[in-house]
Amino acid sequence: MKRAFPLALIALLCTTLSSCELVEGIFKAGVWSGIIIVVVVVALLIWIFAKIFGGSKD
Repeated sequence: MKRAFPLALIALLCTTLSSCELVEGIFKAGVWSGIIIVVVVVALLIWIFAKIFGGSKD
């Protein structure tokens, strides 16, 4: 039982430290790519809502 605690602590530290690498990778991908994706998604949502609630032009 005494041996399980250090192993659990090491596993916890390994998983929390790898999340820092994930964030670093996201920032290396670039902020601009994230901005472009957000703009595309918002434009798509606006287009969908305009089609649903816009009514007909007849």
